[in-house]
Amino acid sequence: MRKQYPSDITQAQFAKIHPMLEAARKKTKPRLIDLHEVFCAVLSDFPKWRTAHSYFQRWSEKRENGLSILEEVLKKIVSELRVKSGRKEQTSLCIVDSQSVKNTDTAKEKWDDGGKKISGIKRHIAVDSQGLPHAIHITTADQTD
Repeated sequence: MRKQYPSDITQAQFAKIHPMLEAARKKTKPRLIDLHEVFCAVLSDFPKWRTAHSYFQRWSEKRENGLSILEEVLKKIVSELRVKSGRKEQTSLCIVDSQSVKNTDTAKEKWDDGGKKISGIKRHIAVDSQGLPHAIHITTADQTD
């Protein structure tokens, strides 16, 4: 059993996305791992990093529709939160910002962000007027928004 974190989602919340996550793997034998535990581990803590990482990789793969399962889960959760707060399901405005982050000398992909004198990567995020994330993208530090 792993340590509980504030970022963990409830079983009721997980029930809404469970079928999407379950679809990432063909059912050839009974599952030995609790997907709720793995999903919460990906959000916060990696008790058995190989297991959490393998699921993260599988859920991150692009599918026929061009989206990964994690992107579909994000869209589903964000649209539900928007509707719950009285807004339209689809946003009409997103704000994009980025942050340059140092990474190790051994990292394969990194560049210098000339303006900030940081050698590393850049995190780009698009949020709506409520601050809900709609897109997250990682690039080398020399890329602009």
